[in-house]
Amino acid sequence: MQRLCYILFPLLLLLAVPAARAQQQDLELARQYMSQGDYDKAESLYSKLIDEQRLFGAVYPDYLKVLLAQRNYKEAEKLVRKTIKRNPGNPAYEVDMGLVHQAAGDKAAAAKQFDKLIAGATTESVVGVANAFMQNELYDYAEKTYLRGRQLANDPMAYNRPLMALYMYRQKTENLLAEALNLLQADENELGHVQNMLQNSMRDEKNFDALEKELILRVQQNPDKLAFNELLIWLYVQRRDFYGALLQARAVDKRTRSGGTRVMELGAISLKNEDYQGAIEAFEYIVEEYPEGPYYLVARQRLINAREEQVQNTFPVSQEKVQALLADYEALLSEVGRRPETVEVLQHMAGLYAFYLDDKEKAIALLQEAINMPRANTSLVADSKLTLGDIYLLKGEPWESTLLYSQVEKSHKETPIGHEAKLRNARLNYYKGDFELAQAHLDILKLATSREIANDAMDLSLLITDNTGLDTSTTAMEEYAAIDLLVFRNKLPEAQAALDAMLQKYPGHSLTDEIYFQKASIYERTGDFAKAVENLQQIVSNPQYDILSDDALYRLAYIYEENLQDKEKAQQLYNDLLVKHPGSIYAAEARKRFRKLRGDKVN
Repeated sequence: MQRLCYILFPLLLLLAVPAARAQQQDLELARQYMSQGDYDKAESLYSKLIDEQRLFGAVYPDYLKVLLAQRNYKEAEKLVRKTIKRNPGNPAYEVDMGLVHQAAGDKAAAAKQFDKLIAGATTESVVGVANAFMQNELYDYAEKTYLRGRQLANDPMAYNRPLMALYMYRQKTENLLAEALNLLQADENELGHVQNMLQNSMRDEKNFDALEKELILRVQQNPDKLAFNELLIWLYVQRRDFYGALLQARAVDKRTRSGGTRVMELGAISLKNEDYQGAIEAFEYIVEEYPEGPYYLVARQRLINAREEQVQNTFPVSQEKVQALLADYEALLSEVGRRPETVEVLQHMAGLYAFYLDDKEKAIALLQEAINMPRANTSLVADSKLTLGDIYLLKGEPWESTLLYSQVEKSHKETPIGHEAKLRNARLNYYKGDFELAQAHLDILKLATSREIANDAMDLSLLITDNTGLDTSTTAMEEYAAIDLLVFRNKLPEAQAALDAMLQKYPGHSLTDEIYFQKASIYERTGDFAKAVENLQQIVSNPQYDILSDDALYRLAYIYEENLQDKEKAQQLYNDLLVKHPGSIYAAEARKRFRKLRGDKVN
């Protein structure tokens, strides 16, 4: 008998191999018929293959699709029932039965089947049932399954994460907010996860409003839960409401006496985003609350820096306020001494003397002192060299400027300050009309790791290519670049006259919108806001000037709000920008200002 088995087994194997190969060929042929829409031929083959256990996993889903495509619902139901009987407890097949009812137009039977599946779920099967629904894009039933599982577990936080993921995917923001805040209520360590989930979901202003309202309520109800305060701070930063974020950060710091770290961070964020008043209040808080703290010296310096930027961006710039800033810097130097940590102070003072008081020699002396300071931070020394290069450019000595820029570019290769030096060299070549060399620098800088430098390089590159690419003559561009240098050197009357001459000389040139924008900027700097509005209106009202349209519209709204005190007109213009240019880089700030002017609650 044993010898007989040894003989028969190979014979059976030899017979089985061709049969398996034939079945595989039939399966491939059935798939081909199905893809071609020849369902009758596909069904004929699948019906023979379905009882082959080895092929069941590959045959079943396609066979069911073919039957449904043929509207053979009776046979489809028979297939699924037989499959359920063969594989009890597999929710995927139970869902298929509901899908058959749905395809047959019996929505009530489908709903009954799905509800029955959910009602019969156990704590062990909830995830499998929910996944079966999700694989068939039955997301409402997946949600019901998780909520049923929550009931079974008698735990209000059960299935919190998959529900959050489901709500985020389906953009059911209201449900997502509730789950996210409940998670934070249960575990404050989940703050980072909650922020990531909300970051990907908060697209509508109404959602921000809803989250703000709920967070304020939870902060009041749970004063010991600092994570709600942190999330509220995060929310205000997302909305660019840096002052609202600062108020929350100060409240938390006063309660925890944590040294002011969070307030310092928000001061830096506010300053970077040109919210000068918010930055000033943040640094003032640190100076007053922590005079012995580790941030005191930095906060003192940043406080004056913030006031300096506020003065520089309030037109026309007040000479008295510039003198007051210099007095503040001198007082700081008297208090802490001239040492490596105050190199940045010397650099800021030099900029004020050179650009606003026209005392270039004093500025050069201060920068030389900063550059020669023993043990000074190399990056600050390099930055001082760049400022010194700018001042030589003010003096009309560009060869000295490029020498200093190149020194920094060489000593700080592949660093942000090295890239900044390359950008200034590119701009210097642009001023001189050497556009080819400028572009060579700019092409490299477009890939810079610093987004600001890359964006500045892109803007200058586009200015050059847009206004020289189609024109064999670069004369107009050369004249405009020379005017840009006049503006840099504060020779504003000469620049304004030259811009007027260009409008006459090159009517309809591609530089026209740039010329109007530059004229508006000069008028704004000199305090002639009516003339600034007049020139910006030339851009806004002409559909041909689409590149600078959102820039001009934002600047127009800003002038009406801040300088002309016409709040109604400003509100209208901010709204125009949001409607016409929803993707503009100014959209977030315009929305914040619009809401404030409209009278919305702003913290």
